[in-house]
Amino acid sequence: MIDTHAVAGWIAQLAFWVLLSLGVFFGELSRRAAIVFLVLWAVGYFGLPRLSPDSGFVVMPYTAVLDIALVWLVFKGDVRLS
Repeated sequence: MIDTHAVAGWIAQLAFWVLLSLGVFFGELSRRAAIVFLVLWAVGYFGLPRLSPDSGFVVMPYTAVLDIALVWLVFKGDVRLS
C-alpha cells in the first residue's frame, strides 16, 4: 500500500517535469536555466539519499522547493487560486 508521503513525492516529481517542460516550451526558461534546474534536481535526487540512511526523506521537500522556484520563473509570480 502506498502512503501519502509517497504520493506527495510522486506529485512533486511530476510537477517538476511538467513545470520544466512548460518553461522550456513557452520560452520562459533559457537553456542554461533548464540545465541548472536539471543539475540541481539530479544532485538532490541521486545525492541526498547517499549522505546518510535518513537523508532520503529530504528529497521530496527539496524537489518541492525546486517546484516553487520554477512556478515563480515560469508564471512570473505565484499562481492565483481565487
